[in-house]
Amino acid sequence: MKTKQQKETAVKEGIKKISSSGSVIFTDFSGTKVENIRSLKKSLREAEAGFEVIKKRLLKIILKENGIEFDPTAYEAQVGTILAKGDISAAAGRAYRFSKEFESFQILGGLDLVKNEVFDAATVKAIGQLPSKEVLLSQFLGVLTAPLRMFMYILQEKSKQA
Repeated sequence: MKTKQQKETAVKEGIKKISSSGSVIFTDFSGTKVENIRSLKKSLREAEAGFEVIKKRLLKIILKENGIEFDPTAYEAQVGTILAKGDISAAAGRAYRFSKEFESFQILGGLDLVKNEVFDAATVKAIGQLPSKEVLLSQFLGVLTAPLRMFMYILQEKSKQA
């Protein structure tokens, strides 16, 4: 059991972390082994995110102090939070792949702290299934350059005929 001072310190640290984050994903990690959580943390570090366990009541206070009206105590399970620096997509992808590998790990929902939007579990999973931003951009670039490539091919074939 934490003392009142330890709880106040945890709230102050949590406020700093939330204010420097762009998004939060809530997970149920009960039944997930510690070594598996370590591998998740390592994977999340690469995406400029981190996994922490913050008591739900303290998390509610932390969110409220940051101007976010959200009640994490509505979740019945143990809540683990993934705090991501940027948008939710990179962290959601890693959390989704981890939840597919370890069925005891469940995504409960998420928050976009910049836009103050709440996401349900299905939305976070759908975001997690999307390809990375770099892949999407390269696919878009391919779509843009395809007509030009075809035009160049036609010109090349016409020049061979002449």
